[in-house]
Amino acid sequence: MSDAVLVLEDGRTFAGRTYGATGQTLGEIVFNTGMTGYQETLTDPSYHRQIVVMTAPHVGNTGVNDEDPESGRIWVAGYVVRDPARRSSSWRASRTLDEELVAQGVVGISDIDTRALTRHLRERGVMRAGIFSGDALAPTDELVQRVQGAPAMAGADLAGEVSTDEAYVVDALDADGGPLADPVATVAAIDLGIKAMTPQRMAERGIRVHVLPATATLDDVLAVEPDGVFFSNGPGDPAAATHEIELLRGVLDRKVPFFGICYGNQLLGRALGYGTYKLGYGHRGVNQPVMDRATGKVEITAHNHGFAVDAPLDGESVAPHDGGRYGRVVVSHVDLNDDVVEGLRALDLPAFSVQYHPEAAAGPHDAAYLFDRFVDLMNENKKGAA
Repeated sequence: MSDAVLVLEDGRTFAGRTYGATGQTLGEIVFNTGMTGYQETLTDPSYHRQIVVMTAPHVGNTGVNDEDPESGRIWVAGYVVRDPARRSSSWRASRTLDEELVAQGVVGISDIDTRALTRHLRERGVMRAGIFSGDALAPTDELVQRVQGAPAMAGADLAGEVSTDEAYVVDALDADGGPLADPVATVAAIDLGIKAMTPQRMAERGIRVHVLPATATLDDVLAVEPDGVFFSNGPGDPAAATHEIELLRGVLDRKVPFFGICYGNQLLGRALGYGTYKLGYGHRGVNQPVMDRATGKVEITAHNHGFAVDAPLDGESVAPHDGGRYGRVVVSHVDLNDDVVEGLRALDLPAFSVQYHPEAAAGPHDAAYLFDRFVDLMNENKKGAA
């Protein structure tokens, strides 16, 4: 017997069963093609205000543990699965996924045809949606009106809602995982929705990471005397992030080495003067093929983005901002499914970015070399300044 309903902005409905908390939730509905990594997905701040549909039919079989979260809470607005696991079967599990969703108040729905739902979103594009159960249930027309009254993702400035309130430090590590007394570099990482594994990956390479709030100023960044600046992943429309874009321009003006991922890639694009646009249904999952144009290597990568940079795919272009003061830029990486820009590299500045998640939480490790490339960029910049 159905006791929950998923309602899309265009009026289509899917009846199912309550999974997780009971009640009402609204957000932009997106689908994730990963076969695993649901705990990392749920705790990724990039999914703030989004209802996530898992295309993998069986979800929750490894339960939930206290080691794999990428932040201190679940960020998804709602959760949609087809067949939830009846029990956890991993020795690492400390509780079930259903129990975790209930404990954190995340409204979900199960036992619906997620294949049909995904096909619908691929044809119509992502849209607003709502999950309703318990006392939140009402006639369909009323539920559709509630969904259509929810805020859209376009124009949303959300990084400040998921960022840390206070700066903190992740210390460099030696080869044995112990503290490194003399870090190879110091990085100022702007938390736009950063995942815990990202500064960890830098620390493993001997970098001391100062994680700063999204509200950080250029003076805040320069105060830590960074060898490099990093912009993280995060939610929202990059066109609305005016503070972060101006901060990044200040970094570029001072020729401090820069590395950005996901949202940070989009912000680099906008800082350079390129546009951004909303994808029809985005890239979300751990199986996206991307080519590194410098090497010709194809990487299987982890993605979570609904916006992309609008830059010339072929050859060099001059960054449009302020009469081209940032010089030449190339598209360094491209998605092999749809030719979406997946990376930028400045030729006259020490700056590069990628649209995907090289920290691999969850996901493949094909792109881990990008953190090494960042270290190389900072070392080259030090030599040039000597």
